[in-house]
Formats: sequence, C-alpha cells, structure tokens
Amino acid sequence: MAGLVFGLQLSTVLAFSAAAIALILTPGPDTMYVLARGIDGRESGVKSAFGIATGVLLHTMLAALGVAALLQAVPEAALAIQYAGALYLFYLGVVALRDDEFDPAVETERANSFRRGVLVNALNPKVALFFLAFLPGFAGGGPSAGSRMAVLGAIYAVLTAIYLSGVALGADKLGDALVETRLSSVLNYVGAGTMLLLSVVLLLE
Repeated sequence: MAGLVFGLQLSTVLAFSAAAIALILTPGPDTMYVLARGIDGRESGVKSAFGIATGVLLHTMLAALGVAALLQAVPEAALAIQYAGALYLFYLGVVALRDDEFDPAVETERANSFRRGVLVNALNPKVALFFLAFLPGFAGGGPSAGSRMAVLGAIYAVLTAIYLSGVALGADKLGDALVETRLSSVLNYVGAGTMLLLSVVLLLE
C-alpha cells in the first residue's frame, strides 16, 4: 500500500523520527559516557556509541515482549535494576578517574567500550519504561503491533548510533587538540565526575 514503510504510515515514521531526534539530542548518561570515551580515542568512542544503540534494541525487544510492563507492575524489580545501573555507572566513573580502562597494554579496550556502552543503556529501567510509554503510541494496537514497535525501535537505534558517533568523533578531535595540555585531563575528570554524580542521583531517587 502506498505511503507505508514496513507496515507503518510514512507520516507516522516521520513524526516518530522527529520526536526521537528531539529526545536523542537531550543530554543524558549515554551522551556523557560516549563523550568521555570519545576524548580517549575515536574507535573507543564509536564502539561505545554502537553499544548504546544496541542497548536501545534490547529495550525495544523488551517493550515488544511486554517485559517492560513487568518492571512497571513490580516496583521492586525496577528498583533492583536501577541500583545495579547506578553501581555500574559508579564503577565506570572510578575506572575513568584511574584512567586504566584505556591503557594501550589492554588488548580488549575496544570490545570493553562496546560492551560497557550496551550495559550503560541496558541497566537503566527508566529507558525500558520510557519505551513502553513511547513506542505503543506510534505503533498502535493489533496483532502486528510488536513488529511495528520493533521497526520503530530500530529507527531509534540507528538515529542514536548516528548522533552518538558524531559526538564520539567530535570528542576525539577535541581530545587530539588537547592531548598536550592539562585540559585533556580536566575533561577526563569532568566526565568521570559526571558518571559518579549520575550514579549517586540514581541511588537516591
């Protein structure tokens, strides 16, 4: 049928994409993590960006399967995941302060960046609950709602990967320009401090 994109009206896809871009551009833990990793190196930053995007796909799958609804119905489960995410962010902040995650002798540096990017996004129940509220409004109802949610989630993930990759590349250029200055270390501390602060905020909420 004309005007359909993977079972969705073109107008719906465009409206969803506009809303998604506005949300993606809002700074949060994902952006700060990629920014910090991008300063340390282009590949690490981009890997982190794709890790975050993969986390988005995970949340999409959970929303489509209805698992996110369980988190909403059982506050204890959501709270446990929130605490786990907060502790993980705290760990990342400590690692960044020690500046040993990106030791050239560590052969798994890039793989760690991707995996940690996935976990930063995945260990955030608020994202799961957000997708539960955000996707159905655009996907609509009916037996094929799950597949339409999957398509919309994939669009969101692609947009996320594009934007955060740009953040990583920009941070890498900034890092190159500052590599001989003390400001590079200051920015690393700022990124680490931000992750530590976010972890405390999550624990206190």
